Amino acid sequence: MYRSKGTGFDFRAALGTCGEDAVFEDGVRVFHPGRVHIEGGVYVGHGAILEGHHLGEMFVGAGTWIGARCFIHSAGNVHIGARVGIGPGTLILTSSHGDGTRGRPILEAPLSFAPVRIEPHADIGVGAILLPGVTVGEGAQVGAGAVVTKDVPAFAVVAGNPAQVLRYRAVDS
Repeated sequence: MYRSKGTGFDFRAALGTCGEDAVFEDGVRVFHPGRVHIEGGVYVGHGAILEGHHLGEMFVGAGTWIGARCFIHSAGNVHIGARVGIGPGTLILTSSHGDGTRGRPILEAPLSFAPVRIEPHADIGVGAILLPGVTVGEGAQVGAGAVVTKDVPAFAVVAGNPAQVLRYRAVDS
């Protein structure tokens, strides 16, 4: 399905599971690899960071394309369906710091976790940010640079900060 554009690297032995024909380009970093599950035919671009986490797991469906320099954090769990496109520089976050109290750094405030789910056949534009707890519906399209703060309906096209529904994709005839 996908072929390497560079020297690539083979993470298969370290991952929780890894399907056939997965491609990991040069500079990909995988943390807590035993908590990362990749199905067959997945492409992960140069410099992407798959931050598996001891608190959560990451599942990437068959045939998904993850662009260069993406950061995917799975402390709150990430599930990416089959044949999803994720543009370069996209951030997928599953944790955030609470407000804390005055006089203490926010960095020391308790963390909260929420899963991110991307349904099959969705497309996430270059540099988009998906915040904890969102679901991107089947076949939805998230515009470049969008900040997704709430669920995106199936087949919706969203853009902006915060992302808003612009329209719905046409039905095949």
